[in-house]
Amino acid sequence: MAVRKIAISVPEEVLDQVDAAAAERGENRSRFITQMLVLLAKARTDREISRRVDAVFADPEVAREQVKTARAGAKALAKVVKRASW
Repeated sequence: MAVRKIAISVPEEVLDQVDAAAAERGENRSRFITQMLVLLAKARTDREISRRVDAVFADPEVAREQVKTARAGAKALAKVVKRASW
């Protein structure tokens, strides 16, 4: 992964907390901040994916199709279980 240097202004109290957290993990400040930014970006992406999936399933037609599919799957599974010799 390519690396770029940036300069940011951070309140001293926040920087102290970042340094303490990094030290607890045995990491330097740069690595710790990078990992936190990656987690933040991933969480944002995960929220967006969840939002989009929720929007799809909020559609009544999709919801009906999901119920229909789930019922068919349950019936098929019941037949398999009934025939299985335990």
